[in-house]
Amino acid sequence: MADRPSTPLLDQVTVPADMKGLSDGQLHQLAHEVRQETISAVSVTGGHLGAGLGVVELTVALHAVFDAPKDKIIWDVSHQCYPHKILTGRRDRIRTLRMKDGLSGFTKRSESDYDCFGAAHSSTSISAALGFSVARDLGGEGGDAIAVIGDGSMSAGMAYEAMNNAGHLKKRLIVILNDNEMSIAPPVGAMSSYLSQLYAGEPFQDLKAAAKGAVSFLPEPFREGAKRAKDMVKHMTVGGTLFEQLGFSYIGPIDGHDMDQLLAVLRTVKDRAEGPVLIHAITKKGKGFAPAEAARDKGHATGKFNMVTGEQKKAPSNAPSYTSVFAESLMNHAATDPKICAITAAMPDGTGLNKFMERYASRCFDVGIAEQHAVTFAAGLAAGGMRPFCALYSTFLQRGYDQVVHDVAIQRLPVRFAIDRAGLVGADGATHAGAFDVAYLTNLPGFVVMAAADEAELVRMVATAAAHDDGPIAFRFPRGEGVGVEMPTDPKPLEIGKGRMIREGSQVAILSFGTRLQEVEAACEALAAKGITPTVADARFAKPLDKDLILQLAADHDALITVEEGAIGGFGSHVAQLLAEEGVFDAGLKYRSMVLPDIFIDQAGPREMYEVAGLNAEDIEAKVLEVLGVATLEKRA
Repeated sequence: MADRPSTPLLDQVTVPADMKGLSDGQLHQLAHEVRQETISAVSVTGGHLGAGLGVVELTVALHAVFDAPKDKIIWDVSHQCYPHKILTGRRDRIRTLRMKDGLSGFTKRSESDYDCFGAAHSSTSISAALGFSVARDLGGEGGDAIAVIGDGSMSAGMAYEAMNNAGHLKKRLIVILNDNEMSIAPPVGAMSSYLSQLYAGEPFQDLKAAAKGAVSFLPEPFREGAKRAKDMVKHMTVGGTLFEQLGFSYIGPIDGHDMDQLLAVLRTVKDRAEGPVLIHAITKKGKGFAPAEAARDKGHATGKFNMVTGEQKKAPSNAPSYTSVFAESLMNHAATDPKICAITAAMPDGTGLNKFMERYASRCFDVGIAEQHAVTFAAGLAAGGMRPFCALYSTFLQRGYDQVVHDVAIQRLPVRFAIDRAGLVGADGATHAGAFDVAYLTNLPGFVVMAAADEAELVRMVATAAAHDDGPIAFRFPRGEGVGVEMPTDPKPLEIGKGRMIREGSQVAILSFGTRLQEVEAACEALAAKGITPTVADARFAKPLDKDLILQLAADHDALITVEEGAIGGFGSHVAQLLAEEGVFDAGLKYRSMVLPDIFIDQAGPREMYEVAGLNAEDIEAKVLEVLGVATLEKRA
């Protein structure tokens, strides 16, 4: 009788403690199974594939050697955390990644004790790990603190601020530099060059080959010790001058896919480390899945896909994406204006500037994950007579806010901010929601702030920004496809601070700012069946406000409702301030402002998130009925 197939090791591992009895050989097999499980799950859910595949062996080794959750494993950005989630009691829900009521695509403290620190933006892990280390030594929770940070994230100054402080404090702290030579875009700058020189050196390659050969001749009981010694000697052979000057003991480079090397080094560090240690591990993003390894971005972010071919399953669409419309429009202006240039922070593909970069290489700058620098660099370009477009996601622009205030706004420099991913973005959840830019930009003197209602309006706003040389200007647009409107062939700049009427009505006016205009229109169609015909206007500008339009709407209607895809304190708040100062409320105007609620909304589909926010057509219809005193709609199931 044939032997029954053995139970997969992954079926025997519910939490990391279950790995303690596994042999090193079994850990090899477990890593293989975790990789296959990760590929299978992401093929169903979509998500960040390449980063997770690159750290499978590292994840298994960390959980095999250390004792989470007592030991704190902090994943920088944490888009590589899917293998970690599989091994920490969440495998049964791994196919709910990034879905409503499912697992987050990032680490999240409220989700698991094994997620000791939440993240989704880069370069925070070393600061957090140092905080855990100091807290431990001050009598807080015990255990080691291990930060896993990618080479792309090391381009941000915050990582070095943390390392400098850690070296000064001399606390026991472990940093693993996961060096895959590939952040979202190829890493730029001196840091990437430095790392490349380290592992390209012949001395390291020779030693590695010699050490592996020598170990094979040793008796079995001595091989483990020889492996540990080999990895420690490599530190002395290659050196880690930059990190050592910051006060870290440097180990590496090591092969981040070689389980024997990983286990040997991690065990040595766990047993012997006294101060801060940096382990430099070389990995391959997308490792073990050929379509990801072959992809330009190494499978960074993918939709649902075929596990055999890697082909992504995308719904067909006849409308272009807002991002592509922005990029194409900017290139058209750059063709006739040599002063137009573009800046992004490690997101040329995401912001559409990869196409601009191909056509105008000398005028396009990817500064790496360094939004603070991106903003001030753009300010310098503007001061030098150029017309810079700083293209950042709304949620990433937050990281450069002091520079927006200090270096751009105060000096009234004409930096053009193209703010992508405005509003709620779906599966990436609260960490990537563009909820706050309207509020934090409209509060700055001299700023012009626009929001496109559709892709045709976006083209007009790019033209407006290109022509605007009197101080900073920003325009925001959402993720995803446009609505399929006819595009202007010769877009002219908008008049600054002037909105537009969409439809004339009576009783109630709806003033929309941004792409909720489509939901407003849908609500009006439903209201028409009830005999209610609201007036609808598109504000276009949150700053400066179209004072004449707003006051006219207030004078001609019993009620005014503003609608926006932003937090309280933004467009609606500025409208309320204007109405109060003009004494309009004294005349009995009913005013309502529909904004994002005062909560962080978890991941779901965009429409589901806007349902939670109360900003879909049904919600707008209900608000109109409520303000007019008409019986409200029955609650939706």
